[in-house]
Order: sequence, then structure tokens, then C-alpha cells
Amino acid sequence: MHFSDEDIYEAVKHHLPTVNEYVNSHGGSIDLLGTKDGLVYIELTGACHGCSMSLMTTKMVVQKKLRELIHPELTVVNVDGTEANKLPDSYYVEEHTEVEEEIDEKSIWDKVKKIF
Repeated sequence: MHFSDEDIYEAVKHHLPTVNEYVNSHGGSIDLLGTKDGLVYIELTGACHGCSMSLMTTKMVVQKKLRELIHPELTVVNVDGTEANKLPDSYYVEEHTEVEEEIDEKSIWDKVKKIF
């Protein structure tokens, strides 16, 4: 595949809600952990975490649908705690920036007073 890890990550993030519908219907969810060299690393959570059918769900549902939607060579790995399915030391993940907002109590009370 000739796509960057960032491109693959963004495509998977965009299509994940569609793929997640099936997993949600079984009481689970899919967390996108990251991408590296065309591999997509996910974690099945909820009722699907640790389920004996999680490998089947990963390959026959998640990977199959993402291949249809993004690229036919995409490979999905469910990071499940085993050595064979572990997250690599380095991978692409979207940076999350937390916005810390300073709360001005006086400003809040001024707004509340205007309402009453």
C-alpha cells in the first residue's frame, strides 16, 4: 500500500462507526489504537473483549469491511494481550490535545444573575 500511516488512520477513524455497528449489537465496541506500515491496531472492548470469537470478529467483520471501504490489502490486528497481537513500540496515533479552560467564577455568576 502506498498510503501513510496517518492517511490510513484517518480513513479507519472515518469508517469505524459503520463497522462498529455490528460489534455494538453484540455488546462490544472497537477502539482504534493506531496504525503502522499498513496494519491497523484495534482493541475489542465490552462483551467482545476476551471473547473466544474475537479473532473471527476481527478478521471476518472488521477487517473485511475496512478492506471494502478503504483498501483490499488492509490488515487489522486486535491487540488482545498475546505476544502475536501486541501493539508495536512505535506507531501512528492521532495526537489529542486537551484544552484546559480556566473557569472564572465571577463571570459565571454574572451570567446566572442575568438569567434570573
